[in-house]
Amino acid sequence: MAIEAVGAAMSSAMTGSLQQLDQMAAQAAGSNAQSVGAVSEASGTDAQGFAGMLKDSLARVSQSQQVAAGQAKAFELGSPDISLDQVMVAGQKASLEFEMTVQVRNKLLSAYKEIMNMAV
Repeated sequence: MAIEAVGAAMSSAMTGSLQQLDQMAAQAAGSNAQSVGAVSEASGTDAQGFAGMLKDSLARVSQSQQVAAGQAKAFELGSPDISLDQVMVAGQKASLEFEMTVQVRNKLLSAYKEIMNMAV
C-alpha cells in the first residue's frame, strides 16, 4: 500500500512537471508569432519574463527540499503525525524536482553554447 502511494505521488509530480515544461515550450513557440508583451500577459508573469519564471522554479525546488528535510527531522525525533511513507514521498519528490532542475540547466547551457558557436 505504501509503495502504491509513493508511485502515485511520484507519477503526480512527474505529470505536473511535464505539464509545466509543455506550457513553457508552448510559450516559447508562441513568442515567434506574438510580441513579447503579449506572451508575458498570456502567461501571467507580468513582465517577469524568463528570469522570473526561473527564480520561482528554483524557489519551489528549495521549498520542497526544506519540507522534505523538516519531515525527515520530525520523523527522526519521533513525531506521531509523520509517517515513514510521508517522509519517503517528500524526499523522492524533492529529489525528482532537483533532478529536473539540473536537467533544465544542462539543456540551457547546451543551447547557450550552441548559440555562441554559431557563425554570424
